[in-house]
Amino acid sequence: MKIWVDADACPVVIKEILFKASQRTRIPMTLVANHSMRAPKLSWITFLQVESGFDVADNEIVNRLQAGDLVITSDIPLAAEVVANKAHALNPRGTLYTTENIKQHLNMRDFMDTLRGSGIDTGGLSSMSDKERREFANQLDRFLQRNGKPKPPL
Repeated sequence: MKIWVDADACPVVIKEILFKASQRTRIPMTLVANHSMRAPKLSWITFLQVESGFDVADNEIVNRLQAGDLVITSDIPLAAEVVANKAHALNPRGTLYTTENIKQHLNMRDFMDTLRGSGIDTGGLSSMSDKERREFANQLDRFLQRNGKPKPPL
């Protein structure tokens, strides 16, 4: 299993949680973004910079992931592609997207898009709360315990 991070929009606090989890488990992790960013200098954490453009990072993740991998993303269409490819998608606020719930999330996204397109102010997402950070960390830990294969410490 590998962890892929849709890193352009991933909050710094979530990246820090991911770095700690990857250091603890030594599960390979790749951050994919269209601009440079810092990542720990560890052999199992890599950074892949892609060209700027609509969905370039998303497409790169989908092209490289394998069944069973985990993708961290707040992009619901990307999450739907990940789930369709028999991998797992986890939202930075702690929602694990599954075959059972992804259509509901896509429908809500499309509905909100329609409202915004008709001029209705939907308010957008609130700032990430401490509760959501904890929910993400807890969901990540549960996922890694069930699906990850921790490596022995160095």
